Amino acid sequence: MARKPGLLFIFITLFLDILGIGIVVPILAKLVEQIHGGGAGAAAPVYGLMVAVYCLMQFLCAPLLGSLSDQVGRRPVILFSLLGAGLDYFLLAWAPTLGWFFVGRVIAGMTAANFSAATAYIADVSPPEKRAANFGLIGAAFGLGFIAGPYIGGQLGAISLRLPFIVAGVITLLNCLYGLIVLPESLAPKNRRKFSWAASSPLASLRGLRRNRLILGLAVAVFLLNVAHYVYQSVWVLYTGYRYGWGPREVANSLVVVGIMSVIVQGFLARKVLPRWGERKTILVGFLVMAVEMVGFGLAAEPWQIYALIVFGSIGGLAGPATQGLMSREVGDDEQGWIHGALTGIASLAGIFAPVVLTGIFWFFVRPGASTPVPGAPFFFSAVLMAAAAVVALGVTRRRVGEG
Repeated sequence: MARKPGLLFIFITLFLDILGIGIVVPILAKLVEQIHGGGAGAAAPVYGLMVAVYCLMQFLCAPLLGSLSDQVGRRPVILFSLLGAGLDYFLLAWAPTLGWFFVGRVIAGMTAANFSAATAYIADVSPPEKRAANFGLIGAAFGLGFIAGPYIGGQLGAISLRLPFIVAGVITLLNCLYGLIVLPESLAPKNRRKFSWAASSPLASLRGLRRNRLILGLAVAVFLLNVAHYVYQSVWVLYTGYRYGWGPREVANSLVVVGIMSVIVQGFLARKVLPRWGERKTILVGFLVMAVEMVGFGLAAEPWQIYALIVFGSIGGLAGPATQGLMSREVGDDEQGWIHGALTGIASLAGIFAPVVLTGIFWFFVRPGASTPVPGAPFFFSAVLMAAAAVVALGVTRRRVGEG
C-alpha cells in the first residue's frame, strides 16, 4: 500500500515533464521568431539549435542521474531535479534575450534528465511481466501533458508569451513540495550498486548497450524512432503555420487531440493489447503505423486530414512501452537506473542533431527561391526512419522465444 502514492507521484512527475515540453511547443518558436525577427524561415534554425542544446544537456546528464539513482535511490534525484526545473521556468519567464533563453534551455535539459530515475522507479515497483504495461503510464503521462501543456501554452500564450512559464514553474515547485511529503523510496538496499563516474558517462552508458544483440538492436530502433519523432517539436508549429496558417490556439488544439489519443492508447489500450499481441508484434505494428502516419502528414492538404491521421497514428504509441518492457527484462534489478538512463540518453542524443536537421530540411524546401516548395519534406524523412526502425526491430527480435 505504501508504494501506491509513490507510483501516483511518479505519474504526476512525468506528466509535469511533458507539460513543460507541451507548454513550450506552441510558444517557444513564436518567442524566438519575435526576438530574432525575420519571419518563421529565418527563426527556424535558431529554434532548432535551442532544442538541440536542451537535448545535449539531457544526453550528458541522463546516464549520470540514472546511475546515481542506482546508488542513492530514486527519491533524492527526482526531487532535486524538480526543484531545478521549477526555478528554471521562472528564469525563462523573464529571459530578456536569446542568450538567456539558451541558458534556460541548458538548465531545463539537465533537470529533464530525471526521466531516467522516474522510469527506473516504475521498474522498481513493477513485476517483470507487468513492466511493459506499467510503462504505458509514461505514455499516459505524455498524453495528459500534451493535453494540458499545449492548452495552457496556447491559451495563456495568447495573453502573453511569457505567462505559461510562470504557471509551469508554480505547478512544478508545488509538485516538489508534495513529493517531499508523500514519495517513498523504491530502491531496496540490496539492489543498490556503487556509483562510478567512468561508468556513468554518456558514452560508457551507450557502450553498455552492446552487451547483447537484442538490447543493441532495440537501442538502434529507439534512436531512429526518436529522431523521427522530433519532427513534432521541431517543425510542427512552423509546418502548420506555413501550410494552414495556424496560430498558437490551432496548434494547441491539435496537440490536445494528440494527448487524448495517447492517454487512451498507452494508458488503457496497452494493458489489453500487450498481453495478447506480445511485445515483438506490438513493436513492429507500432513502428509501421507511425511510418504511414508521417507520410500522411506530409501529404495532408486540409487541416481535417491532420486530425484523422493523429487518431490513426496513435496506435503506433504502443511500440514505446513494448520496447521499454522488453529491454528492461534483459537487465537486473540493480541496473534499472542504468538502462533507463541509457534510453533517455538515446532520446537526447537524437535530439541533439534531429531538430537542426529537420528544421534545415523544412527551410531548404520552403526557402525563398525554391522551385517547388515541399513543406512536408521533414515528415517524409521521418517516415523513412520509422520504416528503418521496423526493419531493425524485426531482425533482432526474430528468434525471441514466446513472441509473436
